[in-house]
Amino acid sequence: METFLQNTLTFTRMLRTAGIPVSMDQSVEFAEGLTMVDVGNREQVYYTARSLLLNRQENLRLFDTIFNRFWRQVAGQSQKAQPMPIAPRHNVRRQERFDISTYMAFKAKQGDQEIEMQDKVGTFSDIEILKKRPFSEMMPEELETIKRLISRMKWRMSERETRRRVPSHSGAQLYLRKMMRKSLMTGGTPIQMHYSARKIKQRPLILLADISGSMETYSRLLLQFFYSLSHSLKQVESFVFATRLTRITHQLKIKNIDTAVDQAAREVNDWSGGTRIGESIHIFNHLWSRRVLRRGAVVIIISDGWERGDPTQLKNEMRYLQHRTHRLIWLNPLAGKQTYQPRVEGMMSALPYIDDFLPIHNLQSLEELAAHLEKIQ
Repeated sequence: METFLQNTLTFTRMLRTAGIPVSMDQSVEFAEGLTMVDVGNREQVYYTARSLLLNRQENLRLFDTIFNRFWRQVAGQSQKAQPMPIAPRHNVRRQERFDISTYMAFKAKQGDQEIEMQDKVGTFSDIEILKKRPFSEMMPEELETIKRLISRMKWRMSERETRRRVPSHSGAQLYLRKMMRKSLMTGGTPIQMHYSARKIKQRPLILLADISGSMETYSRLLLQFFYSLSHSLKQVESFVFATRLTRITHQLKIKNIDTAVDQAAREVNDWSGGTRIGESIHIFNHLWSRRVLRRGAVVIIISDGWERGDPTQLKNEMRYLQHRTHRLIWLNPLAGKQTYQPRVEGMMSALPYIDDFLPIHNLQSLEELAAHLEKIQ
C-alpha cells in the first residue's frame, strides 16, 4: 500500500515540476480513483489520471509525455526515458516575452500614426481576482505575481504589557525608584512626583511550516511568507519540517529576498520528504521552546495534517506546546475548500489543542491572517 501511495505522489510531483497545476484535492481523488480500476491496465490508469488531474487542454501533450515516462518507470522497463520537461518557472531566463505592443512596433512603418496603448497588466481588478484564486490552481506566472505581492505585505503583531515598568507621564503608579534618585539632589526630600506604566512589547511570533511531499505545492510560497513576516516584525523565529526540524531564522534575515529564500531552501535536507509532524514538534518542544518561546508568544503551524508518524505523539506534543504559548494557530491550505472536513488522523489529533484553525489557500486568506494577528489580545 505504501508503494502504491508513493507512486501516486511521484506522478503528481512530476506533473507539478513540469508546470501542470495539480492541487492536493486532485491528488487525493486520483489516489482514490486508482482503487476502483485495475492499476495493472495502462489504459485504465491513463484515463483515470487524465480525467482527475488534467484541467487544461493545452497541457494534454505534456501530460502524455510525463505519463509515458512514469508508466515505464513503474513497469520497470529498461528503455531510456525522455528528459523531463522543465516548467517555465525553472528556466525563466530562456523565456522571451512577446506581447501585442512589441508586435505592432515591429510591424509599424515609418509614416504610420502613433497609437497610445494603455498597459492593463496587473490592474486592480486583476489583482483582486488573483487574491481569491487558490494557490494550487495558479499557473507559474501567476505564482510569481503572488510572491511579489506577499513580499510587499506589511505585518503588525499584537502587543502585551510586560512586568517591567518605565517612566510615563500618563502612568497611574508612582515611580518610586526615580523619585528616590531625584530626592538625593534635594537632601532626601522628594519634591517632584514621577509616574510609571508597564512597558509595551510586541508578542514573539514562532513559525513552523510543513514542507513534506503533500505540501510541495505551497513550500516556496511559505518561504516567501516567512520572509515577509521576518522583515516586518522584530521577534520572529522560523522553522520548517518534514521528517526532521530545521531552523531557518538566520537565512531569512538576508535583505535580498531571492538569496534569502534560496539559502533557506538549501538548508533543508528533507524537502518534499515524508511527514512526521509529532516528532518534529517534539524536537521543537524539547530543544527550542525554552530558547525562543518568550512570554506571550504566538505559535503558527502550517500543515495539511497528513501525519505518517504516531498520532498519539502528535496529540501529546500539541498539548505541551499549547500550555507554553499565548496563542496556538494552525493554518491548513485545504481548509479553504467549503467541503473540507478534518478527517485525517493527524489533523483530528491536533484539533483539540488549537486555538485558531484557519485556511491559507490564497492571498486573501493571508490578508485575513494579518488582521487576526494584529487583534490578538
